[in-house]
Amino acid sequence: MFEKIVVGIDGSPQSEHALRMACDLAQKYSSELHLVHTPQPQTVAFAMGAVAGYHAAMAMPSLEEVEVACEKIVSSAKAIAEECNQKITQTHTEPGDPADHIIACAESCGADLIITGRRGLGSIGSLLQGSTSQRVNHLAKCACLSVVE
Repeated sequence: MFEKIVVGIDGSPQSEHALRMACDLAQKYSSELHLVHTPQPQTVAFAMGAVAGYHAAMAMPSLEEVEVACEKIVSSAKAIAEECNQKITQTHTEPGDPADHIIACAESCGADLIITGRRGLGSIGSLLQGSTSQRVNHLAKCACLSVVE
């Protein structure tokens, strides 16, 4: 049913939950798993363990800090997949808009399903910050699953 599954990851608990769901489905359907992570300064806090006061900092993280966070997020995701007895077929990491990269990856690999985590920001929060899962669901040409923790 699902030969190729694309999973958007950002280091958040919600994306970890989405990855676990993807691993469960991949095991059931013998699917390939493709991870997409778009390094963002905002995700550095998740990768670095949400250091107290980080969100209140005035300076944005350096490019090096963003790259280190990216590596940590991807390594953590691979460890989760391994823990679930799954192998990641391919990892895609490019800076830019997360929704655009998730959709582009799904189209280029011929995915049957995209899975993303949803933070549940609500209508005002998603209006102000945008919602990757909402945008993916709207623009994708394949089935989508938004996982709420």
